[in-house]
Amino acid sequence: MNARLNAFASPVTGKLVKHLVSASKEIEGTTLPAATQELVKIRASQINGCGGCLDMHTKEAAAAGETSLR
Repeated sequence: MNARLNAFASPVTGKLVKHLVSASKEIEGTTLPAATQELVKIRASQINGCGGCLDMHTKEAAAAGETSLR
């Protein structure tokens, strides 16, 4: 299976990361609970095919009190 995004070889990586960080800041500025915010980030990581981000946000969701059942 090929990765959807090769962050090291793609010329648009910088632009993509900039937009993902911007979206993350927008989410953090809402009244959504921290666990729900992490679920949004988990889904974005799944769509983008980023295993590292998925791992990070899964751990952050657990730290925010999210269960593995959701």
